[in-house]
Amino acid sequence: MFTGIVTDVGTIRAIERRGDTRMVIGTAYPVERVEIGASIACSGVCLTVVDKGRAPDGAAWFAVDASAETMNCTNLKACKPGDAINLERPLRVGDELGGHIVSGHVDGMARIAAIRPEGDSIRYTFEPPRDLLRYIAPKGSVALDGVSLTVNEVVENHESGSFGVNIIPHTQQATTFGKLGVGDQVNIEVDTVARYVARLVQVEP
Repeated sequence: MFTGIVTDVGTIRAIERRGDTRMVIGTAYPVERVEIGASIACSGVCLTVVDKGRAPDGAAWFAVDASAETMNCTNLKACKPGDAINLERPLRVGDELGGHIVSGHVDGMARIAAIRPEGDSIRYTFEPPRDLLRYIAPKGSVALDGVSLTVNEVVENHESGSFGVNIIPHTQQATTFGKLGVGDQVNIEVDTVARYVARLVQVEP
């Protein structure tokens, strides 16, 4: 379980495509304290640490394996060595819940449709899969590339729809959002509470 508060921006050091896809990610985390089998959210995708170590220059790294399903359903399939990636270690009992409850189970990808300045912040407009719009509400929470964000508005029409969020300067600098552009795809995880409420509404008494 995660909170959507990114604690490191890692760098993809290597990608090996075989049965699954092995990704080696450089990090500022003290890998000596990261257990093999631990979970780390990588751009919002909960993945398991399968190896770790330090390079000859002392730089820390860890490795994860992503299944074909994970690669097909997330933007990890477009990653290449040198790319930045948002990282978050799992929530521990007693930690401050600064964002919202995030499972690391990505629901799909949303396309960046527009980016424009708004005060000191930047307003991003996203176009998610049509079937996910029902889970997104103004002033509700959404996780985008693992970042917990508040929805400003939702616009729907018959065939598609969009929603907007504001990214403050700190978030631009502390996550990969400062590197994104129009047309890029981000991983989206809708709010867990919204998903369960929608399910309860569907179930007949």
